Amino acid sequence: MSAQNNALLLSASSISPEPLLYLSQSDLVGLGAASSHHYITAVTQGLIQHAEGQVVQPIKPYLRWPEANHIADRIIAMPCYLGGNTPAAGIKWVGSREANGRKFGLPRASAVIILNDVNTNYPIAILEGSLISGMRTAAVTAIAARYLAKTGFKSVACVGCGPIAKMQIVTLIEQFPAVENIYLFDINPHAAEIFTRQFGENYPHIHFHAMDSAKHAVKQGDVVVTCTVTDSPYIEYDWIKPGAFISNVSIMDVHKEVYERADKVVVDDWEQCNREKKIINQLVLEGRFSKEQLHAELGELVTNRKVGRENNEEIILLNAMGMAVDDIACARHFYELARSQSAGTALSLF
Repeated sequence: MSAQNNALLLSASSISPEPLLYLSQSDLVGLGAASSHHYITAVTQGLIQHAEGQVVQPIKPYLRWPEANHIADRIIAMPCYLGGNTPAAGIKWVGSREANGRKFGLPRASAVIILNDVNTNYPIAILEGSLISGMRTAAVTAIAARYLAKTGFKSVACVGCGPIAKMQIVTLIEQFPAVENIYLFDINPHAAEIFTRQFGENYPHIHFHAMDSAKHAVKQGDVVVTCTVTDSPYIEYDWIKPGAFISNVSIMDVHKEVYERADKVVVDDWEQCNREKKIINQLVLEGRFSKEQLHAELGELVTNRKVGRENNEEIILLNAMGMAVDDIACARHFYELARSQSAGTALSLF
């Protein structure tokens, strides 16, 4: 090794930044990350900070290339800074390929989250991110349902029966004990049947129904959740029962008329939602929707700046694009929990 390289190594070895903590998905599960309760706490705090202007959240770039032909084929960089008493900074790097399941036997999406020390900007943690990403998305639905769904709602309709749907349903069951019936549809009938059987065994007090169409499922739901990879809308306004709350998780499922005719439209972050030619962005470009027509951002409901549901007949649509705020708030939560329990693997940068 050259003298110059030796000097570089000596220089690096004289630096003593905070050890880098790696948390695998198994580590996270051991910390309780397969249950919704931690996420409700963390995401609620993140939404409060978002509403109070204590975040820095650049518009997330989408990395695509010519061979990535599906709307779900992309890698997204999601950076964020959270201020307050326990500041945190980091980024989620989340990749997705629609064909992963059928071509490679892999989940569609994968992710890592990196946390940085806010004083030195050195990385202090790497967390497996797909579990956090899916569960924090489900927590957003549950938190929104507290403000936007009918009190004591009993039925949930879910379109799509993949991993994201499972996290949504687990979270709603854990957070809303009044749920009695869950109506499921997937373009692959086998997926809906497996979902129904597995969840029926785990939750025998709830009735699971595999439906023969998205329309028949949606018509039954007091709460409707979309968990697909569609690139074109299919849910019509006339499918939606009076008083329903729709959590449009997969963004592209709901026809434009629903945004125009719903009693209230709520987003997580207006700037994040009004882009990438998603439905809201299309409506804005067509002059059919605007920020002035928006009822609220979700954090405004959590902080009581805006009211949620006002009667049992309102049809309310949540279009949450997904915020880095949610990911970094959850990563901060589990990082602190891991440190308190000496969980994870310590790595050295040098």
